[in-house]
Amino acid sequence: MSENIALDQTPLAAPSPYELRVNLGKNLPETDVRTALASGDMGFLHSFTTGSAVDGPGIRVVAWTTGCMWRCLYCHNPDTWTMSNGIPVTVERAVEELRKYRRGLKVMSGGFTLSGGEPLMQHRFAIKLLRAAQAMGIHTAIETNGFHGDRLSDRELEAIGLVLLDIKMWDAERHRRLTGMAPDSSRAFARRLAANGRPMWVRFVLVPGLSDDADNISRIASFAASLGNVERVEVLPFHQLGQFKWQRLGIPYQLEHTEPPTVDAVNQAVRLFRAEGLTAF
Repeated sequence: MSENIALDQTPLAAPSPYELRVNLGKNLPETDVRTALASGDMGFLHSFTTGSAVDGPGIRVVAWTTGCMWRCLYCHNPDTWTMSNGIPVTVERAVEELRKYRRGLKVMSGGFTLSGGEPLMQHRFAIKLLRAAQAMGIHTAIETNGFHGDRLSDRELEAIGLVLLDIKMWDAERHRRLTGMAPDSSRAFARRLAANGRPMWVRFVLVPGLSDDADNISRIASFAASLGNVERVEVLPFHQLGQFKWQRLGIPYQLEHTEPPTVDAVNQAVRLFRAEGLTAF
């Protein structure tokens, strides 16, 4: 189809995940979308970015998927919420894009990270892409909220060298206000990863007035420490780099006047995680 040919020419590489991309897959027939997602032969990607030092060990290539069921108040990529905003990409094309970087990634002790959006909304595509990366000798990681972790079999978990699990909030009601969803499935996925001995990093976004109270942090820290497979915790300071996307997309943004946390606040959060015996930064 002429539309598909045009979409195939859309560059996958982007200078930054903060680039606004919308409606790149909107004309793909719904039946094609459903078939592709069920088979995993095609997925929807916002972009590929290179040279990341903050999405897993070493220097990494990151593929950003579209589609997410959560509506986090501080999301910096709300254009990835809608799957049809992404570029329809076959597994073969995504693998060829990744193949360009395999030698450099090995030299820099890096790897490939699949992020989003929420990549497990496209779990079949995700596993095919991660297995292809492994076959090239590339370390694999996935950043996920864990909500759809039950879609993966234990065998499929082996395609993921490292899980970067986003833990947002401890209290269930506050978690719903922040994300629109309950935290139960994410915690169940964390426990399952622990039971299977799968390496995990915890990522926690520190937002003043929202997630920065000591009780919230301490309870998340206690949970993470109880798992036994958490290699490190990353405290990520809230920022406003994605605010323009909310404005351009016409989505009400509640954190317009929220400032980034102070250095002291970040250090205090790190200390609370370390108090549970965790390696935290």
